[in-house]
Amino acid sequence: MAVLFIGLLSACNNSPYWAGAGKENTLFISFDERSPRYLDPTSSYTSPEGVYVYQITEPLYGYHYLKRPYQLIPRAAAEVIKPYYLDAQGQRLPEDAPAEKIALSVYDVPIRPGVMFAPSPAFAKDPQGQYYYHHLTKAQLGDKRSPWQFEHQGTRELVADDFVYALKRHATPRTEAPIYGLFSERVLGLKEYGALIREENAKLLKGLPENTKDKPFLDFRKWPLPGAEAVNPHLLRIRIKGKYPQWSYWMATTFLSPIPWEVDAFYAQPGMAEHGISWNQWPVGTGPYMMTEYEQDRRHVMSRNPNYHLDTYPCDGSEEDRAAGLLADCGKRLPFIDKIVATLVKERVPRKELFKQGYLDVPDLERGDWGVEFLADQSDSDEVADFFHQRGFRFPRDTDPNSWYLGFNWLDPVVGNGSTPQQHERNRKLRQALSIAIDWEEGYGQIFKNRGGVAGFGPVPPGVFGSRDAEPGYFNPVTHKLVNGKVVRRSIEEARQLMVEAGYPDGRDATTGRPLVLNYDFMRTVTPEVKAENDWMVKQFAKLGVQLDVRATDYNQFQEKLRQGKHQIYWWGWFADYPDAENFLFLLYGPNSKSKHEGENSSNYQNDEYDQLFQTMQTLDDGPEKRRVVARMLEIVQKDAPWAWGYWPFTGQAFQHWIYNGKPSIVVRDPVRFYRLDAAERASKQAEWNRPVWWPLLVLVLGAVAIVWATRRSFMARETATARGQATAPGGAD
Repeated sequence: MAVLFIGLLSACNNSPYWAGAGKENTLFISFDERSPRYLDPTSSYTSPEGVYVYQITEPLYGYHYLKRPYQLIPRAAAEVIKPYYLDAQGQRLPEDAPAEKIALSVYDVPIRPGVMFAPSPAFAKDPQGQYYYHHLTKAQLGDKRSPWQFEHQGTRELVADDFVYALKRHATPRTEAPIYGLFSERVLGLKEYGALIREENAKLLKGLPENTKDKPFLDFRKWPLPGAEAVNPHLLRIRIKGKYPQWSYWMATTFLSPIPWEVDAFYAQPGMAEHGISWNQWPVGTGPYMMTEYEQDRRHVMSRNPNYHLDTYPCDGSEEDRAAGLLADCGKRLPFIDKIVATLVKERVPRKELFKQGYLDVPDLERGDWGVEFLADQSDSDEVADFFHQRGFRFPRDTDPNSWYLGFNWLDPVVGNGSTPQQHERNRKLRQALSIAIDWEEGYGQIFKNRGGVAGFGPVPPGVFGSRDAEPGYFNPVTHKLVNGKVVRRSIEEARQLMVEAGYPDGRDATTGRPLVLNYDFMRTVTPEVKAENDWMVKQFAKLGVQLDVRATDYNQFQEKLRQGKHQIYWWGWFADYPDAENFLFLLYGPNSKSKHEGENSSNYQNDEYDQLFQTMQTLDDGPEKRRVVARMLEIVQKDAPWAWGYWPFTGQAFQHWIYNGKPSIVVRDPVRFYRLDAAERASKQAEWNRPVWWPLLVLVLGAVAIVWATRRSFMARETATARGQATAPGGAD
């Protein structure tokens, strides 16, 4: 029993990690539901995907970690450059030339020399200079499930051709390319290149089963693209049609991360896709980290890239940054942290508990509201506030361009555009009525403070040029009105009148008398912490007699449903890729339709005037004319109501005391290279905060001893009684 007791004591540890993990220079985070669907830089666009892709790959540009407003900085590029302009005859124009005279904007981007890719078997060569692994058969691949199972690894220098290849690859018909529609309108020749690639791809796949996973390598190097050229190994030339100032921002996204053809060819070999060896599990880049472990729906590990180039912590920031200690590491080499371990934790409450126990350094990197939620918990209780203070948690909060909204699928016959002018008007009034009924001020201003924010009036958030939401007295006239100088939500009676005009009095079809039932596609499986929000949403629709059927799926299934156009009403959010109105207005641009063109217009909204104004807005620098165009676009979508505009959430992250240089941001997507941690403090605090409670085990052991003693005593008493009974039995008994 003593040995058992000692064994039980030694095994008492509630850590979810391996022994000694807390002492390692490793950042521990979590993710929920499932592994991200796309880690391929061409396809990756959602926040859960960006957690990994931005740490592993480097776009041409990035953003200064500390400066606000955001400032572009070079990443794979050697510097941030301005374009020069050409007219239709190819003659150079002055910088202030009017947009209508500009035929081409030319970006000559210098590529940083000496940058090496992370190790990969795709680059490995034999002594004769031939690639080891570019001609594999399924038999030679064997049972390998990871690039790290190959004996030989290699690397090479980053060159301009890797960005040419990346731009060409947006024309691929083999995987989702969400920005192809927008890029094809801007990059010279990309639309025609897409048609060519579809033809060439069809030739390669001729005679093969439609569902084959082993597709012959589609080598984009074979066909030139007029809009992208490697002038020399370290000079990239991109030609953009017309004037398009926002192009510089796109160069800070993973869509302009380099794609080495060798890796593309390596992953195209027989058996690779079936074995989960692809861009979507094992992206290869020049960033500070590389994927070293990938356990589907369980754990992902990114480790320091041994080939990462010289990179240093910024030395310039605000006085607030200095006061917060964010300039203490000025000039030091990055990254500070050796490894990032992301573990699946399906529900929000367990994630919060793991953070409070010290087992998560940051709850996750994909959402910007953890600090807001913890601050809400802190404000509700002095006891909780004292607990958080004692543990030294940090909850910095800031404002960043992002949104949450409820969208309507324009292709749906009930809530969409409608097939006739009469149906169009009916459906619009239905959407307007529903937009009035959803009281965002109540829900996310008073009830769900852990996800709090400010009700929105349109698609462009405060802090972005062209937004009017922060202007005093501004409002959406469809959903709000001015009463005694105060902006208030329109009454439910006004919404009910719109329902009558839409043909649904009291939530019933005026023709058939049947109740109106609408389907609500929610972007994740319903856990206890989000059930209350869904129940609240059901009640908002019930104000108008409308029944809302919640159809919750996991994130990957939700994405597929949007792609196929099988949604009706959906819940969605958007974190800005770059701080410009275009990055929000393009979410409603017709050619960017999700279901038609695999873009990011998930509502599949289309309005001719809006689309024309969007194209005009893309050519404008910030100024009065751009403000006027954006204002008209806002008026159009407010009236059409393709979204119930939702709310602008507060942003804030949660950091343990031992994490340094934490600054919340939605635009900066590669923050881990700036983080520094004190592993010794973490190990000490984990031990202090999670001391085993021994007395229940002692009681258990003493109870076990008592049971053994009582059992033995009972047994001995029975044995003794039996012997005594035989000695005194009556004589003559058989």
